[in-house]
Amino acid sequence: MTRGHEMQESEIVVGDLPKGITAAGEAVGNKSWNILGHRYVAKVESSTSFAWLSLDPGDTGVPPHLHPKQDEHIYVMEGVYTLYLDGEWTTAGPGDTVRMPMGLPHAYYVKGDQSGKSLFWVSPTGKLPALFEQLHNLEDLDEVVRLSALHDVDFLPPGSVPGA
Repeated sequence: MTRGHEMQESEIVVGDLPKGITAAGEAVGNKSWNILGHRYVAKVESSTSFAWLSLDPGDTGVPPHLHPKQDEHIYVMEGVYTLYLDGEWTTAGPGDTVRMPMGLPHAYYVKGDQSGKSLFWVSPTGKLPALFEQLHNLEDLDEVVRLSALHDVDFLPPGSVPGA
């Protein structure tokens, strides 16, 4: 056997990530959340990574915040996302991948009538799935900020980012 053939036959196991497929219309563990008008659908959950499909109506977004213990990524599938990344505003569209290293202040918005659809993921998972459970259907913004801080997501003070 060639070395390349041997590599194709071996199974790679990382952390406690179970092998398998999460079908397009399904959620891991039937988990989905309504968070401030966004619908998040769990796609991967392990101790090392957490991914969710984000369905974002027009004129919605997540204000400036940071994850001190997680790297975060967005793969844009539909729509245009207006992003704040560490002091700069930019946009990302279908096929683009946004990288937000831990500690980097960031925000995203879907402006206008067009909706957005994207795959978000963080690594390591940390407390984010537990936070999503607590934020589901919660509409009190002050409580969202308070609970987020307890789960390693720190929102920047209102007005601290021009244009947000």
